[in-house]
Amino acid sequence: MRCGALCHLLWLWPSLAYIQAVPIRKVQDDTKTLIKTIVTRISDISHTQSVSSKHRVTGLDFIPGLHPVLNLSKMDQTLAIYQQILTSLPSRNVIQIANDLENLRDLLHLLAASKSCPFPRASGLETLESLGGVLEASLYSTEVVALSRLQGSLQDMLRQLDLSPGC
Repeated sequence: MRCGALCHLLWLWPSLAYIQAVPIRKVQDDTKTLIKTIVTRISDISHTQSVSSKHRVTGLDFIPGLHPVLNLSKMDQTLAIYQQILTSLPSRNVIQIANDLENLRDLLHLLAASKSCPFPRASGLETLESLGGVLEASLYSTEVVALSRLQGSLQDMLRQLDLSPGC
């Protein structure tokens, strides 16, 4: 008798019936908590307080600014850019924040999946390939501006999550 995969599935069926999906409210709460944690980590880095997120700094236009309305796809794209910038910086201050951004993007994908949003995982921008020259010229400024703007963007995302953003 050759039952193979069907027999195994029937054998596992009772245990699969008890598995429940993570409630979307829990995912949204975890997302908000992670955003608050990242904002706190940025605040704990003392030199990030020296630049406002609204200031324009010549040569650092590739760092995203604040966006009034964000949907889940735009949030993911923005986080992908910041993640790419932070992983390019040699500073030890930003390693954990870059890892947190990866986790935050995963949570946003869970939120998007719960709303059946079809968006591909953003990988950053190709224009950031020339980041090396900027980093050599102004490592400190790039880190300060990126963290300051990231903090502002995360606070915007936190407000948007309360409004249940679309795809």
